[in-house]
Amino acid sequence: MRRRYFLFDLDNTLYPEETGLIAYRDRRIEEFLARTLGLERATAVALREAYRQKYGTTLRGLMENHGLDPRVYFAYVYNVDLGRFLRPDPALAALLDRLPWPKAVFSNSPSEQITRVLALLGVDDRFERIFGLEFADYLGKPHPEAYRRVLTALGIAGEDCIMVDDSPANLIPARELGMTTVLLGQEEVPWVDLRVESLFALEEALLGKSVPA
Repeated sequence: MRRRYFLFDLDNTLYPEETGLIAYRDRRIEEFLARTLGLERATAVALREAYRQKYGTTLRGLMENHGLDPRVYFAYVYNVDLGRFLRPDPALAALLDRLPWPKAVFSNSPSEQITRVLALLGVDDRFERIFGLEFADYLGKPHPEAYRRVLTALGIAGEDCIMVDDSPANLIPARELGMTTVLLGQEEVPWVDLRVESLFALEEALLGKSVPA
């Protein structure tokens, strides 16, 4: 029997943007850039976005261009009281219980952060694996090698995965590897297999869509 997997993004996917956590984290990234590189705030904001666009993550840009130790970055950026932003989500837990097949998290956050977030949401026992930014030597999404390493670790082909992410750019390599792509959000992208405005629409969308068994 084929082994199928759901791959879920973490940030703005398993919890919504409205929590404010991502906006707060982005401010900490900008503060880190300003302090570490001696930049004005506006320049730090622009550099964060430029590195994210070019490398997928700000950290990768810092490693490539400044030789930064990722542990220093993690220690500052992710030193956050997550309890200010996240609470247990019984509805999310119930949804994950109803969805078929094992589940994994594939995120550009570090593994320790993923573990903390899942625990606060009350869904840490719903996922068999987590793949954080350090898993593929900090390549992260959307670098294709990160996706290939995840598939190898799971022992499956791309055709055996349904990937759920809020970023179209992160779904491009997934599509190229044969995964069923699910875009979360309001953006219209014609090439994805499914688009849902809410994670809680995923179950109904999958039932109404022909997904290989």
